[in-house]
Amino acid sequence: MKSTTLGKIRAFWLGSVVCMGGFLFGYDSGMCVFSPVLTLTCHASGVLTLKPFVSDFHYSNKHKTRINSLSVGLQQAGAFAACFVIWPITNRLGRKKSLMLSSAVFCIGAIIQTINTHSLAAFYVGRIVAGIGLGAASVVVPMFSSEMAPKEYRAQIGSLFQWFYTFGIFTSYWVDYAMTKRVAPVSKQWQIPIGLQLVPAAMLGFGMLTLKESTRWLTKKGRHEEAWESLKWIRADESQDTVDEMVEIRTGVEIEERETENFQIKELFERDNFKRIFTSFAVFTAQQATGATAFAYFGPQYFKLLVGGGDKDLLLTAIFGAIKVVACGIFVLFLSERIGRRQSLIWGAAFMAACQISAAAIVKNKPAPANGHVTSSGIATVALIYMFVIAYNLSWGPLPWPYVSEIFPTRIREPGIAVGVSSQWLFNFVFSLSTPYMIDGLGWGTFLFWGIADIVIAIGTFFFLHETKGLSLEEIAHNNFGKAGNFKDVENEHIDIK
Repeated sequence: MKSTTLGKIRAFWLGSVVCMGGFLFGYDSGMCVFSPVLTLTCHASGVLTLKPFVSDFHYSNKHKTRINSLSVGLQQAGAFAACFVIWPITNRLGRKKSLMLSSAVFCIGAIIQTINTHSLAAFYVGRIVAGIGLGAASVVVPMFSSEMAPKEYRAQIGSLFQWFYTFGIFTSYWVDYAMTKRVAPVSKQWQIPIGLQLVPAAMLGFGMLTLKESTRWLTKKGRHEEAWESLKWIRADESQDTVDEMVEIRTGVEIEERETENFQIKELFERDNFKRIFTSFAVFTAQQATGATAFAYFGPQYFKLLVGGGDKDLLLTAIFGAIKVVACGIFVLFLSERIGRRQSLIWGAAFMAACQISAAAIVKNKPAPANGHVTSSGIATVALIYMFVIAYNLSWGPLPWPYVSEIFPTRIREPGIAVGVSSQWLFNFVFSLSTPYMIDGLGWGTFLFWGIADIVIAIGTFFFLHETKGLSLEEIAHNNFGKAGNFKDVENEHIDIK
């Protein structure tokens, strides 16, 4: 069915509210570590190495690497653990209350970080608590948006998470920069950037009050009148098309309940379920293995390999961040529902591989001069990396979020998405930890490594991923994972939606 204009507005409002979780993810990542714009003036990396922060928490600059690593690692550990804690909670409480709870937990963590306790231990506790809230939200957001979005806008709304993420990183760069330029070097210079996290967190939590609970979750719990009201609200319509969609949702949920009563963890290892679980894990692992996350964290170091000394690497990284926002925005607004998921992922990985391998060949044969002199080879490699990040934000950046949220039946959607998102956090940590050593040890070989990884990703996508564009969640769930026909032929019994 085609959504009404009001229905489309409500669907995108829902996507914008819940994807504040993506903004939080990006803002927090850019705020605390590896902030390229901040380094333009103070030659540091994020608020953790600002002089007032170092003074307030009583550590020397020689410990900054350890402080950065612990701050990132502990938050990601909290987020990874939350992926497995939140799915039974959201199954019991629903998507709406779970996101409000995630927001509240994150706010507690952010407040602990913002208070000048003069204790790194307390700051680390705040990072863990905030990570738990962030990790929980990252599981529930794609789940909620996929369950409520019309199938013709599901990729577009699901991809908002990545766009908000790029906005979050970009915003953090310039907030940090403003603090160094406009605020005296006192405690509030680091407290303001950290405390500002409370704004999007509150927008996520209070914004949930404007939304209805997930139709599919309500149906699963047998709350059929509320489910019908929820669907009518999000579609802004109660025509026969909406009635038919409600029947389809009821049919799908009832089939799942009949086939697998009394859910047990071992169901996840049944052949078809395990295939979906493994796919979700592999898709998010591939997203991190493209090399784009490493570039987001260590842009200056990468660009130094390309252009040599001087401060051009820092400016190039700032431009890199702006290109990400624009490219992802173009995908979300104009391309997400016009091209198939599978083709976009295949060609995106192939193009990224070509860019990375070409960059590796140029850097190997024409290394950047130490004096920072601009060369034609340096210009060429920078252009290749910019094309790489454009390709990423037209494919593997935004699409894993809606794709993984689409491939599970209602019965195992919570644990399925949790496993997939947990791999995102796990390999985010792995590559953020290992990339500096790769750059130091491999040099130009780092680009070759990511290029080979992208080739593997393109081949794997070609052979193993199914297309989901234009299909309802029920069609995807009940037609052998991608071999979709007409779902209405699966079950023809009449269901009274009231």
